[in-house]
Amino acid sequence: MNRTGRATWRRAATITVVAVCVGYAPIAMTELWPYAHRGAPALGEWLLGRAVSPRYVADALATRIGPYGRSLTPMILHAVLGGLLMLLGPVQLLSALRRRRRLHRIVGVVFALTVYASMAGAGVYLARTAPADAFSGPAFWIVLATILVGTVASITFGLLAAVTNYPDLHQRWLLLCYAYLMTAPLLRLEWGALPTLLPGLSMADINRVAVMHLGSVVVFGALLASRALDARDRLPGVRGTWVPTPVLVAAHLAGAPALAWIIASYLDRGTTGHRLLAAYLLPFAASYVVMFLGQRRAGRNGRSWAREEWRLHLVGLCLAPVLSVGAGLLFARYGGLDRGTAWDAGIAIGCGMLAFEATTVVSLRVVRGRAALKRERRVTAPRPEADPAPAQSAPAP
Repeated sequence: MNRTGRATWRRAATITVVAVCVGYAPIAMTELWPYAHRGAPALGEWLLGRAVSPRYVADALATRIGPYGRSLTPMILHAVLGGLLMLLGPVQLLSALRRRRRLHRIVGVVFALTVYASMAGAGVYLARTAPADAFSGPAFWIVLATILVGTVASITFGLLAAVTNYPDLHQRWLLLCYAYLMTAPLLRLEWGALPTLLPGLSMADINRVAVMHLGSVVVFGALLASRALDARDRLPGVRGTWVPTPVLVAAHLAGAPALAWIIASYLDRGTTGHRLLAAYLLPFAASYVVMFLGQRRAGRNGRSWAREEWRLHLVGLCLAPVLSVGAGLLFARYGGLDRGTAWDAGIAIGCGMLAFEATTVVSLRVVRGRAALKRERRVTAPRPEADPAPAQSAPAP
């Protein structure tokens, strides 16, 4: 794709993200009003009722009255501030692209504080809600808790990168943070769209399908955005690779049996298992193809840094099934979950967690590269010449 084509796609992606965020903001802010005052207007409920059916929405909301009622104030705080984050995010993105540094810093401080406050509200809700009482059950509770931790950790690492003068890492962490936040509007879109493809399912069933791939979709989007905004072919101080071909092959060999195990387990679960497996495999396969081709194309073009980042994330994607299988076994053994629920929870969090780890390794790569560059500069810097000794005057006769 030529430069004009890439710019067009980048502009279209930016417009789409901004439109989704701005459109979702009022939905998030009004979502919990009916739980505080019966009959209060909620834009999201109104839209879903017309997109699918009022019964589809009513059945789902009826199961939320008890859990939300126990944590209504923290949940309203979480929802209202979540809507505000949907508005602040595009401001941050556009101010960064247009290099409005003062505006970017001011809004960035507000954004970070809002993330912490919103996630605190979500944390109170999760602490007061038993996993079995969560919407769609324990698997969704585990997904929510994982997203909360990932969001807080990524905004924290992003702030640390900013104050230590690593703008490229600051950008990557904030993109990942916002990707985690985007799971909320994307989930609502799937609540409205998937009933057309999967008629007859309840919102809780649609929710189980959606969480199988939302994590992989949003972190893949964050990676695409990072690569689109980083045009550097090479990174000063970064030499060689942490992902030579044997390491990449080993990651494939480790991930393939785990992926085969996941596929076999879902094929044994009938129609429901087939549906969940398709929801997981299709985004996984698309992400794999793009990452594999991206690292190969970057290598052919001599773009060593792009190749390194693609490869680090490709290794993370290959190992995601390994983490999912391990997490599923732990959830089943120690979490008191049945095997199907444990598998669903493990698979739902695998790609998102490994993308976080891949971003961490990318950060370490950048930090080590800068440290190596500083050492080289100290070694090669010319030493100041010593001042010549003052000439001694001849003794007087």
